[in-house]
Amino acid sequence: MKYLFLVIICFFQFSTCAQNNIEKQSDVEKVKETVDKATIEGHIYFLADDLLKGRETGTPELQIAASYLANTFRSYGVKPNPENGTYYQNIPLLKSTPSDKVKISINGKTMDKVALIRSAQVSHDSDALFLGYGLEEDYKNTDTKNKVVIVRAGGPNTNDSRQAFRLRRQKQELAKQNGVKTLIELLPTDENMWNYVEHNFNTPKLEVPNNDEDSERSELCHIWLLDTNGSLANNLSAATSINTSLEISAPQQETIYTQNIIGVVEGSDPRLKEEYIIYSAHYDHVGIGTADETGDVIYNGARDNAVGTTTVLSMAEHLSKYPTKRSALFILFTGEEKGLIGSRYYVENPVIPLNQMVFCFNSDNAGYNDTNLATIVGLPRTTAAKHITAAAKPFGITAVDDPAPEQGLFDRSDNVAFARAGIPAPTYSLGFIAFNGDVTKYYHRPGDEADTLDYDYLLKFFRSYVLAGRYIGDADETPFWTEGDKYFEAGKSLYKSKQP
Repeated sequence: MKYLFLVIICFFQFSTCAQNNIEKQSDVEKVKETVDKATIEGHIYFLADDLLKGRETGTPELQIAASYLANTFRSYGVKPNPENGTYYQNIPLLKSTPSDKVKISINGKTMDKVALIRSAQVSHDSDALFLGYGLEEDYKNTDTKNKVVIVRAGGPNTNDSRQAFRLRRQKQELAKQNGVKTLIELLPTDENMWNYVEHNFNTPKLEVPNNDEDSERSELCHIWLLDTNGSLANNLSAATSINTSLEISAPQQETIYTQNIIGVVEGSDPRLKEEYIIYSAHYDHVGIGTADETGDVIYNGARDNAVGTTTVLSMAEHLSKYPTKRSALFILFTGEEKGLIGSRYYVENPVIPLNQMVFCFNSDNAGYNDTNLATIVGLPRTTAAKHITAAAKPFGITAVDDPAPEQGLFDRSDNVAFARAGIPAPTYSLGFIAFNGDVTKYYHRPGDEADTLDYDYLLKFFRSYVLAGRYIGDADETPFWTEGDKYFEAGKSLYKSKQP
């Protein structure tokens, strides 16, 4: 009798294991059935077509892309935004077109490489102060009220353009607090990076209107000047006097509208369908800019982020046919390239309560230099890592964490707005082992065209993303932050009794 009992136990264990394997295999087959290369190519080629002129936020071309995405959701049977019955979330934006008259000279020398970080009307000849890096310590015991202040870009530990970008708002705030009228920052970088800076800042700026904040910030004019080898900063730091002449016309402002694209697929489990997995990506890019060596001026954005957008479309097509136990909320963001506008707006104006959002599976890309990988920025930071890792294996690729933490990628995409709210939110990206080579070759460049992509690799990449979403959506355990993560406490606060 004892042996019979052991045989029965072994039989049931074997049966359960076999059934689990069958279910997992079934998931793989479902993914293969719904995610195919021709559909992937069709989406990417359309979104990266010259017709859309680089999908810049606020343009008619981005509205064409929005219509395409909304109608793709409709064709799959994805339900619309529950708040208004359409696939759109309209976002009002204040569009500020930079000054068309800019003349700047320092000690009699005309500055011809100028980027208007924050434009305002300025007209004066005056002395200026050189103030180190323009950080808090630099302002101590110095009267800067209504003065022109010149500073080095970045900070004492690193003064590259990336650090200058990160510190720009902090420096603006310090300048305002100290009554500075015009802040001039000297950026030591090369011509290629400067072209990127000009394209980003000497084009119309978009932001969600906030009348009080906008009126305050518009009083300060913030300028970057190209200082290739840092020689100007060195000279001015040693100068006994600095004279500046500035003539900058007022920026033009108008209100425009842009859209997040939203869709929903209800989960299959009566209880778990109250929990939602967000599948997100931004669909905008940077538009038209400086020509490359071929004369091409359209920044098509195939990798960044037609690939990410198509990843979410693949998930929507799959789940509309094979829903998971948890519900799915699909969000395609506008304005990521203008300062994460769409994701920030959504978190402040959610269409379903944020505490029902248990995971945000974002997809954003610059490029790839290893087709054996999928790089997940923030992979070990959530308990869903095991599902994401397992989902890559059936398709012959390996899921790895961010190999370039110095780039700060986790905080540079739409996932970060959800992370700050407490929602676990990694970003699924094309495989790279370093942020160089074919990654930077195409990043925000006219050459980022649909016909330069490896679609055999993309098929594996997309299927891995979809299978990972399936595993997370069906898991018994609700995903959460890894204990000790910087957003762990924010998650506990958001979900309260749902997490320990």
